[in-house]
Amino acid sequence: MRLFRTALAGFALAITVPVAITPAQTAAQTPAAPDRAASFDKSEVMIPMRDGIKLHTMVFVPKAMNANVPFILTRTPYGIAGAERAFTTSYAELADEGYIFVFQDIRGRFTSEGQFVMLRNPRDKRDPKAIDESTDTYDTIDWLLRNIPHNNGRVGMLGVSYPGWLTVMAMLDPHPAMKAASPQASPASMFLGDDFHHNGAFRLAYGFEYVALMENGKENTPFVFDKHDGYSWFL
Repeated sequence: MRLFRTALAGFALAITVPVAITPAQTAAQTPAAPDRAASFDKSEVMIPMRDGIKLHTMVFVPKAMNANVPFILTRTPYGIAGAERAFTTSYAELADEGYIFVFQDIRGRFTSEGQFVMLRNPRDKRDPKAIDESTDTYDTIDWLLRNIPHNNGRVGMLGVSYPGWLTVMAMLDPHPAMKAASPQASPASMFLGDDFHHNGAFRLAYGFEYVALMENGKENTPFVFDKHDGYSWFL
């Protein structure tokens, strides 16, 4: 978490203000954590992609705005229900800065349309109808700029693990408005060590459980084993 927040500080270039703490201030006097989600107007939209598929997206716009502000976009295969909880945890400092936040279910996951392909390969650019995570991000940003008021035409994108990989994919053919990207703990080489293989050795238990979680349905669907001993089950 410390590393994540350090990265966010550089990502957002936030200004910190020192606060004097006196001995008289005790834990009992510590105010409750602010309800940052209450400071945003939330909307849910289905954003159309270039091939007609629509992606489920949540948009959080600050209620009090003195100027136009950038977007911060996060795309994920794990579901965006309850995304506003991040405003009191990993996104707390960013929420205090008053950005427009966007969370999106990627293609084929949860209530987004289309077919989910795990770690979808970059498209064949010779095919004008081809799509990939880069085009979906591009189309999302393009729609946001044209349809969400009070934005300043700039977008930052961040994510950890699979959402980090989605951030990397967005940088292959980025929208001109994408000015900052923070991919963290992104998969890279599935053969070398990014989970399905470790130095070429296939991780059967992990690979099976993760694929079942992601591909048995549109929502997260853990596989139910009928034995406690996974080793004997796989045998």
